[in-house]
Amino acid sequence: MSANNNCTSVSDCGGNPEEESVVSNDYSTALGAFILSLVFLLGVPGNLFIVWSILARIRRRSVTTLLILNLACADGLLMALTIFFIVYLAKQTWVFGGVMCKGLFYLCNSNMYASIFLIMLMSVHRLVVVVFPRRVSAKLTRRVMTRVIAGMWVLVFLFAIPSIVFREVREDKDENKRLRLVCAPNHTLPTYVRFQYAFETVSGFILPYTIIIISYMLILRRLKQTKFRRNVHSEKLILAIVVMFGLFWLPYHVINMIQVAAEWFTPNSPERNRLEHIYTSSRAVTSALAFISSCANPVLYTFAGKSYIRRNGFAFMARLFEGASLDSAGTKASRVIAKDNVGNSTVDSSSQVNATSLNGM
Repeated sequence: MSANNNCTSVSDCGGNPEEESVVSNDYSTALGAFILSLVFLLGVPGNLFIVWSILARIRRRSVTTLLILNLACADGLLMALTIFFIVYLAKQTWVFGGVMCKGLFYLCNSNMYASIFLIMLMSVHRLVVVVFPRRVSAKLTRRVMTRVIAGMWVLVFLFAIPSIVFREVREDKDENKRLRLVCAPNHTLPTYVRFQYAFETVSGFILPYTIIIISYMLILRRLKQTKFRRNVHSEKLILAIVVMFGLFWLPYHVINMIQVAAEWFTPNSPERNRLEHIYTSSRAVTSALAFISSCANPVLYTFAGKSYIRRNGFAFMARLFEGASLDSAGTKASRVIAKDNVGNSTVDSSSQVNATSLNGM
């Protein structure tokens, strides 16, 4: 939650260490603990169910299914960590030590990068399958994507390093002048605040989300060019994941940019005071929304797969994911193209197969 509110957000919080902490406010701590408790109760079993459905029920896992599996693992880990923040808010003091202070916020920040990068990979993979020629999409095998995902995780853990550098346990006094421990940010220079939050927003939201938007613009343009018209359930589901992530995370990153902007004004100036009031009063809410995003995907999958529930029972989610067998699209396309020796009809057949491969998830 806030850089200056000593929040329990999925990312580091920044700001002046002397500013009031959110754990000193009884109302904020009670509300925060309540929200995180709901997130924990919904997110942990929900994401574990997704992981179980994929690992135990699906034999041949498509690239999309592998990406969803990684996303569920990342979100499930974050949901499991909320128990520490619930204790922090309930006790209004940090009882887990300095190593856990840095480590927990580091893992939370890693989840933010992992979530957006995995959604970006979903969109780019969809773009390759739909828009690019078969010879290009055929090279994007599950083995290649596994290596790409592994490289992504390395990048995630590198990008989250500022969460370790700019956080420590310190002593503080609450509004009743009682001494307690807080896991707080420690930005000794304004430059550090600008760097951390600008880097976080640009690399963890603006750049990947721009790639996602461009990918879907190209995908939709390609689908409009095809004469084959069917309901593209998997396309709609991944698009829903993208939109939902953006809705939950955009307010958080807007507050990041407001905090960065405040650092460019002189202390105690009217402009800086106005911006500081905005981000200190809004950070807790936007951080709560960001946390909720990690437990929303299981709910989304349940709604998307409701037609399978009556027929498949607890296996409904596996049945939902099995419909996204995009890996077979290249094989199907190759068969059609091999049989088609006419230039224009080859393009049309390839387009139809790509559209067909997107049907059903």
